[in-house]
Amino acid sequence: MTGENEPPPKVAERILCRHPFSESKRAYVVPQRVEELLKCFWPGSSDGAREELPSLKEIRDRCIQQLEQMRPDHMRRLNPTPYKVSVSAKLYDFIHFLWLNEAPVGELQ
Repeated sequence: MTGENEPPPKVAERILCRHPFSESKRAYVVPQRVEELLKCFWPGSSDGAREELPSLKEIRDRCIQQLEQMRPDHMRRLNPTPYKVSVSAKLYDFIHFLWLNEAPVGELQ
């Protein structure tokens, strides 16, 4: 997963991925497929670019298609395998910047 202002990763190009919360978990990966997940349907202003909203049937069909692509061990009801999410180094730094700025600072007396 990359941030809003980052260029999307390219297929067959090695990138560094990090666990969102564990500093020591990181790996280089070579994506076989890259898919845009975020599309703007309701921009903050009337002049912003936006996608046309698909019909309810198209949304339902896409949802079913995406569920069929999930691995069975992630979908089983009893003891499912956790779904791993990795983020880019830049997004990792941004998440931790926000986290540290918003976390309350204790006071020692």
